[in-house]
Amino acid sequence: MPHENSPLLTCGLSGLISGLVQDGQEEPLDVDCNQGNPATSRARSLNTFFGVIVPTVLSMFSIVLFLRTGFVIGHAGLFHSLIMMGVAYVIVSMTILSICAISTNGAIQAGGAYFMISRSLGPEFGGSIGLMFYLANVCGCGVYVLGLVEAILDSYGQEAGSSAAVLPGGYWFGVLYASVVLFVCLLVCLVGSHLYTRASFIILLVVTVTLLSVIISTLVLGPIPISLSHPGDTPNSTHVYSTSYTGFNLSTLKNNLYPGYTLDYSTNTVMTFASVFAVMFNGCTGIMAGANMSGELKNPSVSIPKGTVIAVAYTFIVYLLLFLLVSSTCDRVLLVQDYGFLRRVNVWPPFVTLGIYCSALSAAMSTLIGASRILHALALDQLFGRFLAPASITTQGGNPWVAVLYTWALVQCVVFAGQLNSITSLVTVFYLLAYAAVDLACLALEWASAPNFRPTFQFFSWHSCLLGIVGSVVMMFVIEPLFSSASIALLLLLLLFIHYRSATSSWGYISQALIFHQVRKYLLMLDVRKEHVKFWRPQVLLMVSNPRSSCQLISFVNQLKKGGLFVLGHVHLGDLDSMTSDPVQGQYQHWLSLVDLLEVKAFVDLTLSSSVRQGTQHLLRITGLGGMKPNTLILGFYDNCVPDDYFLQDPVFYGGVDVLNVDLPSLQAHFPPVRNHESPWRLSPEEYVGIVRDAIKMGKNVCLARYFHQLQLVGCGTTQLIDVWPLNLLRPESGGFVDVCSLFLLQLACVLNMATTWKHAHMRIFLCVEAESQHGAWPGAGWLQKEAELRELLQKLRIRASIQVVTWDVGTTASMEEEGGGREGGGTSRRAATPGGGDVGGGEEGEGGWARTAPSVSEDFLLSVNAMLRENSAQADVRFLYLPRPPAPPDQSQTYLAQLEVVTHELGPTLLVHGLTPVTCTEL
Repeated sequence: MPHENSPLLTCGLSGLISGLVQDGQEEPLDVDCNQGNPATSRARSLNTFFGVIVPTVLSMFSIVLFLRTGFVIGHAGLFHSLIMMGVAYVIVSMTILSICAISTNGAIQAGGAYFMISRSLGPEFGGSIGLMFYLANVCGCGVYVLGLVEAILDSYGQEAGSSAAVLPGGYWFGVLYASVVLFVCLLVCLVGSHLYTRASFIILLVVTVTLLSVIISTLVLGPIPISLSHPGDTPNSTHVYSTSYTGFNLSTLKNNLYPGYTLDYSTNTVMTFASVFAVMFNGCTGIMAGANMSGELKNPSVSIPKGTVIAVAYTFIVYLLLFLLVSSTCDRVLLVQDYGFLRRVNVWPPFVTLGIYCSALSAAMSTLIGASRILHALALDQLFGRFLAPASITTQGGNPWVAVLYTWALVQCVVFAGQLNSITSLVTVFYLLAYAAVDLACLALEWASAPNFRPTFQFFSWHSCLLGIVGSVVMMFVIEPLFSSASIALLLLLLLFIHYRSATSSWGYISQALIFHQVRKYLLMLDVRKEHVKFWRPQVLLMVSNPRSSCQLISFVNQLKKGGLFVLGHVHLGDLDSMTSDPVQGQYQHWLSLVDLLEVKAFVDLTLSSSVRQGTQHLLRITGLGGMKPNTLILGFYDNCVPDDYFLQDPVFYGGVDVLNVDLPSLQAHFPPVRNHESPWRLSPEEYVGIVRDAIKMGKNVCLARYFHQLQLVGCGTTQLIDVWPLNLLRPESGGFVDVCSLFLLQLACVLNMATTWKHAHMRIFLCVEAESQHGAWPGAGWLQKEAELRELLQKLRIRASIQVVTWDVGTTASMEEEGGGREGGGTSRRAATPGGGDVGGGEEGEGGWARTAPSVSEDFLLSVNAMLRENSAQADVRFLYLPRPPAPPDQSQTYLAQLEVVTHELGPTLLVHGLTPVTCTEL
């Protein structure tokens, strides 16, 4: 079997390493693994025969060919054996089709099977499956070492009964011999692996000659009586069996047709279909040996499909022929009680002994080398952090000696199993999981419909991939349900670990391609014509100038969205005609890093415009896709205060906490400090109010957020207060609390109350009544009646809240009367709410329901309202207030904003809400 530092496996079976990524960049590496020779002289030097067929055949023969063929026929019978072989080769064949498809989809660099899986599925799946593939090779190496020890003890053990029986038997001696063999393999891997590599073709010749001698022996030898013995159940007792080699005999064939599962003398356990299949399947686990040579193949896209198919077809014919010959010539007792029986029935027994030693040692060496290369590749990719970092160390010649030591130590633990048959189930489960992963990689590429997935190998389909996955998973659970469940659980844990700690990779993520495919399909199914108020949810566009001052608001809106769309919008001021390139494109990375740091579920949408107002119009129109478009615009409040710099408060932003995948210095530099940099959004009052007016015209709900830099995001168990004022406080007589805007405000507060962080909060709804109404001054409008109506409304809407009745004080009432000119019946009629959109906000009503002026209220009135709010909502964590519709004339914008500023002065976190959308429903 080829290996490092040689023409056959310099970076080939170790191809599990050589072309892997350096620092996250996937580039083919011209690595000279032979010191003193140019890398180019060694690169791409192997043809199909030496690069694929030889290693694949040697790996598939391993120990099963000479040491377990009789075991399989003896316990399972010819019929069951053929079924097992058929199932195994169907699984293997489906996996080969997937390997061939992936290997012919463009240039394959060194890295082999692990390279293909990781670069096809991305780091999460690739890294987790790569580690499972590594464990499969570790356990496989242990199996082959134990198989070699078993063959040695059959020839030279004291229980063998021959004149050469000099080696004592027993569990601990078996472990000792296995350790010695494994240590020899370690020395070869560390010092002289090139000698083994160059001898791989000679090993194949020896195995082939041995196989020919077995076939010839069945033709030339006559019946041979054989006596066998095994240690008994009690000390100094022996079980003796008389059996024979019958030669070709129809009776022998008939006796071997059907299963006869019995006690396995090596483990003292009764065999079953599953346990025998686990042993037999180890003869099919070398199919990736050729693919692992990808870095050394002259033309991997041709050699891997062609060589792998030829090698598998050859081994299938050999196993089939050997099954037929053995079942026709050997008594079942001989097959069951002597797994090395081929030495007894050969024209020259040393042929078989030499073949067993060569095949077992070759398989053990190749898996030890291959496993160390997988570990080295994982270390280079830095998927598991510092734990595997030492495994990336190599000698000057490129030999990953630390990875070899790691692997040797793990295999040493495996050999403590003592018997080959006791761990074959675990090995088979690991390999089946790896094969299922390869099929999954190909299936994912096919289902993702990526335009760049165009393999030249066309003899596959998603049906073959799915069949391979199902076959592998089913046989895993048939063989050993416990091991299978544990291995899948381990795979999922590894996947989650890599997902949450690994850096962003440049390999590409198949998950992203699949998500894109599914999202596109479901977005087309999301029909806006089928929207219903029962399923309404906030879909928010939050405009952000500088996130340094908006982090608390961003987090708050993330809680307010209730599973809806959340988009962070930003307008970059400029004219593309005067620029060499679009400055917006390079900013996305910084904004997405901000989203990661804040751990919010938000999209980012940036635009370039000559003004913030025009840019906001762009975003309101084009943000989203299909049925997922913003229905609510949220803006920060327009005032002159300088908010706190959140980047200087949270240790996540100033480096007090380690953050993965985020370049904090770059993020800090992109968003300039709040206090030391003038805001890029230099808005006039007219432009700001114009944005609000534009959003309302476009049918969007509008919220203005003030003082959210003071918001304390506390834990779930802390009692919080949410205060709701559903009345237009600038014109309290205008529309009551049952117009669309008031109901929208109630719904928004209720949505916040359903969020995880706020689910224990207590919601209070304030009912404002005038002092004289408590004495019945208004016929039919008593405060008790109003409270009852509001309570009934809350019950219908399933909103849990307490009602707080607030009395307008004398100063407030006087101000209202002074400005309003009296009450209904005393000079001024009460204005109705604007249909579908709440109150117009006071002043003369103009065309389209817009007010020509801001509400005409005195400064004292505004101060009285603010005092009332501060008195009753001082303890609230957040307040929801009614936002009047802005006046139409731009020259009224300053007055409008001044009134809002006075009303909300020093209130704490406050959300002014103007709703246009019917959002409540009392029906099922």
